[in-house]
Amino acid sequence: MIEALPPGLILILGALLIPLLPKRWQPGVTLVLPVLGFAQVLMLEPGISHQLRLFNYELMIVRVDRLSLVFGYIFHLAAFLSAIYALHVRDTVQHVAAMIYVGAAVGAVFAGDLITLFVYWELTAISSVFLVWASRTEASYRSGLRYLVIQVGSGLLLLSGVILHAYSTGSVVFDRLIGDDGLLSSASPGVVLIFLAFGVKAAFPFLHNWLQDAYPNGTITGTVFLSAFTTKLAIYALARGFPGTEILIPMGVVMTLFPVFYAVIENDLRRVLAYSLNNQLGYMVVGIGIGTALSLNGTVSHAFAHIIYKALLFMTMGAVLYRTGTIKATDLGGLYKSMPITTVCCIIAAASIAGLPFFSGFVTKSMVIDAVGNGHLTWIFLGLLVASAGVMEHSGIKIPYFAFFGHDSGIRVKEAPWNMLVAMIAGAALCLFIGLWPAALYSILPFQNVDYVPYTAGHVLTSFQLLIFAILAFAVLVRTGIYPPEKRGINLDFDWIYRKALPALIRWIATRMGRVGKRLSLLTEILAGRTYRLIYRLHGPEGVFARTWTTGAIAFWAVLGLFGFLLLYYWGR
Repeated sequence: MIEALPPGLILILGALLIPLLPKRWQPGVTLVLPVLGFAQVLMLEPGISHQLRLFNYELMIVRVDRLSLVFGYIFHLAAFLSAIYALHVRDTVQHVAAMIYVGAAVGAVFAGDLITLFVYWELTAISSVFLVWASRTEASYRSGLRYLVIQVGSGLLLLSGVILHAYSTGSVVFDRLIGDDGLLSSASPGVVLIFLAFGVKAAFPFLHNWLQDAYPNGTITGTVFLSAFTTKLAIYALARGFPGTEILIPMGVVMTLFPVFYAVIENDLRRVLAYSLNNQLGYMVVGIGIGTALSLNGTVSHAFAHIIYKALLFMTMGAVLYRTGTIKATDLGGLYKSMPITTVCCIIAAASIAGLPFFSGFVTKSMVIDAVGNGHLTWIFLGLLVASAGVMEHSGIKIPYFAFFGHDSGIRVKEAPWNMLVAMIAGAALCLFIGLWPAALYSILPFQNVDYVPYTAGHVLTSFQLLIFAILAFAVLVRTGIYPPEKRGINLDFDWIYRKALPALIRWIATRMGRVGKRLSLLTEILAGRTYRLIYRLHGPEGVFARTWTTGAIAFWAVLGLFGFLLLYYWGR
């Protein structure tokens, strides 16, 4: 019976029942729902599908294959770990929003048609914004509004693209949308709009600032949920609809590189993690752009590992924020003395994102980089190596150094609550398990005919070289004072254009238009006055046309008018 339900529906329906329960029971329900959902996904076999006919279109509301299954597994696992982390929360809004959000994301990865995908796509946007608003601050309210506008805008792009695509092809099947040439320029307008919709959610360059804006303003536990689903749903959608799309390769490299510079100078450590999230998404986008079995396996495996270690990093920073009340690098330091378990978990997550041997990031990221090498894409390969060194610096070194070591801030607090520790320890264990036994992850990847061995001398040596040089560069720059100091401030990113510059331009135009309007109004008033006075002189009590005219005068003017009309008539001929 349970396997007959669309995946994700258990979490959505269960979330609607949460408000009916006492608050002390609600966190427990958020633990049970992912377990039930995961049990349902385990019953599914590749090839299963459920169809529904609507408006002359055949909807595939459920489509099960190896690609959807691997995302279904990790989404439920991430939801379970995040629910453990949030067990101490007594906020109905957060619990309901989180479970609907997870359920919608799960439903989307099992959607076999674009209409069903759109429904879940919008539901993820509407439900997830409450995890930002639940902070109940002015900053989170404004940030949430911007987040909602952008996410709903992504949905409108998707809907417009689906309508155009369905009109031109007569089909709404969600499968490969790009042609065999891999060129977006040859795609139909509907497919281009769908690509842009996916790009907004994947935080493409210049479309990425909603991530750095919203995630750091979310609640401590809500940000952990947010880090796992929205962008990975977009990665899934790109892998499904646009494998082998050439434009994704350079775009992905840009995504890996530009966040490095912002992360180095950022003082808010959760915002640093948001930038590093952009960086890691870039590797996945490159893998999708290459489009080979190896690169797509690398993208999916890296998304799987990334969900765990990124959630773990946000968990550790959330624990620091929960205990100290701040997440600014300038205010922290020396916390390893009072939060040792959190420190160790953060170091494991940092080693994973840095791609060190024996940690999860190493066995997944190297797969994408090898696919680039196999394609002889030299400049892309070098760009990813530079980005790897950058992520080692800002997430592998900066995050644990400034939060737990560095200068001793003198802050002495309790260790994180027990439920947070359980979630963090479980996440750290998974990072180590995947890194030490990658075959378990490789066995569930979409393409099973790919033999890949991560632990080769070249891979290990390259990784350690990057680590050593990153540590050396960090140490030298810090000791010499060249490393950008941690300062309180606001770093300008592309969102400055639509948050500051564009409103200022609109105000300037409105001011100028107001002045022009005043002048036009004055001119109109003058012309109206003169026209009135002219009419008054002609038709007023003493006006020319108000006087008594003789019959002879009227006849004279009538003849004169007729003569003028005849002249104009013959002149026109």
